[in-house]
Amino acid sequence: MRTKIVLAGIQLLLATAGFAQQKKPVTKSPVAGLKASITAGEAVYTQFCVSCHLPDGGGVENLNPPLIKTAFINGPKPRLITTVLNGMGQVEINGERYNNVMPSFNYLTDKQVADVLTFVRNSFGNKKPAVTAMDVKITRAKVVK
Repeated sequence: MRTKIVLAGIQLLLATAGFAQQKKPVTKSPVAGLKASITAGEAVYTQFCVSCHLPDGGGVENLNPPLIKTAFINGPKPRLITTVLNGMGQVEINGERYNNVMPSFNYLTDKQVADVLTFVRNSFGNKKPAVTAMDVKITRAKVVK
């Protein structure tokens, strides 16, 4: 009987030790997720946006609007997402008129659009919440083509 109790105790210890050694699932912290999105978004910006909005986000007077602390960039996410997906013609932002046509970037994936907008909304002096791929997916479904 004593041997059975000792064996049961050893089994319990081994089972507990094995359970304690199991790896916990790795989850991204919100900060790590934001940093990853900003980094990926910078690559999209460099590839598709920098030629018009410039490396510093300053835009080109009377042609391409700046991305620096404007009500447009810091405004509602759906409006920004729709602009990237559909493009935009002449626009007035912060009292200034811009006449260059922004083409549609509807061929970008939801993640690419989310990442580039998260980059822009967290660069050039902006500090706004991230745009998620789900935000883009929902807006894309509503956008009339």
